[in-house]
Amino acid sequence: MAGSDQERTDQSPLDEETPSTADSEEIETTHRDTAGDALPEQDEEATEESTQRSIRDMLDDEGEASVFVNRDLVEPDTIIDEERIVGRDDQLESVVSFLKPTLQGNRPPNMLLYGPAGTGKSLIIGAVTQQIIELCQSKGERFGVVDINCQPINTLDQAVYELVQTVAKDVDVEIGVPETGVSTKRKYRRLYKLINNHYDSVIFILDEIDLLVGRQANDEPAYSKLLYQLSRASNTNEIEGQVSVAALTNDPKFMEDIDGRAESSFNPRDIYFPDYDATQLREILDNRRDAFRPDALEDDVIPLVSAFAAQSHGDARKAIDLFRGAGDLADERGDEGVREDHVRESQEEIDKDRSLKLVEGLTTQKKISLYATASVACYSNRSQSSVPSPVGFKVYQWVTDELDADQMTRETYVKYVKELSTYGLISASRKSRGRGGGMYMEFTFTGDPEAMMKRIVDDTRMEAVAEQEELLRTVVNTQLKKFHNQ
Repeated sequence: MAGSDQERTDQSPLDEETPSTADSEEIETTHRDTAGDALPEQDEEATEESTQRSIRDMLDDEGEASVFVNRDLVEPDTIIDEERIVGRDDQLESVVSFLKPTLQGNRPPNMLLYGPAGTGKSLIIGAVTQQIIELCQSKGERFGVVDINCQPINTLDQAVYELVQTVAKDVDVEIGVPETGVSTKRKYRRLYKLINNHYDSVIFILDEIDLLVGRQANDEPAYSKLLYQLSRASNTNEIEGQVSVAALTNDPKFMEDIDGRAESSFNPRDIYFPDYDATQLREILDNRRDAFRPDALEDDVIPLVSAFAAQSHGDARKAIDLFRGAGDLADERGDEGVREDHVRESQEEIDKDRSLKLVEGLTTQKKISLYATASVACYSNRSQSSVPSPVGFKVYQWVTDELDADQMTRETYVKYVKELSTYGLISASRKSRGRGGGMYMEFTFTGDPEAMMKRIVDDTRMEAVAEQEELLRTVVNTQLKKFHNQ
């Protein structure tokens, strides 16, 4: 094992013939003719015009050949007209009933919208709040919708900043508070000030609320603190208008970990969203048929898409993704319509985890770094799946020892793992160990760390480590214990 930071490649130098003198002169002459000012100016202009025409022609051709006429209708997050909403009459009526007091200047109840992914939670709350915005505007009232997704947010402080940023963008003003370097309390104050200045009433929509856990395993979850603060903000006069909080989740059991004060303050009205059945999925797609040209869809396309989606536990979002993907595939091939083979091929692509495909192209050292980091997230006995970089590096050292591979420095290990955030495989944030404790990086996986480990093991060199799962688990938890006891 060397302490070098240089990665070795398996590629050996190519055996090339040494060019003859005549060949060398010809190459050099050609180089002179194609470099610098040697190319006549009129030829450069002709080449540029030719390239421009080619690009324009391609763009024009693609537009004329498209099977779509309104692609937004098959984007899963598009707010659609109420006549397109299918199979959610009860849920729609409940949300309307709960939010209707806003129109009379009264405070609506808080809500908990729960059910499997792709069952219409965001769709329904988005459609209703959009109508309330328009009705309030017609009466000269200001109704604010502050909607964030908690999945990529790691801490309470980041969540509050995200709320501030969302409001500032909606009302087109400066954020007015830095992302780091100030207290969470100051960010709350800025949030309340923006709301008081620009809204008469507001609803906070917190999607995937259960994922906002925070950093400390033994502390109150971050979502508990956030729900407590937002749901009581009007009672404490920090927000002058009416406030409602809608929490969206796939797992309502997160309420079991909520603090007693937060539970009492939040006290939501529950709305359950069950899976869609095959008939409902088919109707959903039929109601978005006009995203395509009238003659673009063969008769078996919608039934086949519905059948595939029904197999995926009734997820309407996946059905719409597949519907759109089949159309995109038809466009890529220049086909005039969407056929069954487009649907089947699109389904195969969806089944492939794109992030796992990225893993295959990583260098050996980056694979080892990712494997070590993923093993901490996968095998940790702690409830938190985030990975402190000092722990990840210790496990990385153990893995390289087992493989008898080159071992990089801690700085290089951190650099490699941070680079993976550009691929969307992880998120990285800087953390402090408190006064005098120094700084470190903390990594959180956006995908399944175990699936990434299995894909990396396909590299036969990693099998020696994969076969020692229990030993690796012990190494991980030993290092975690040392880190947290320091």
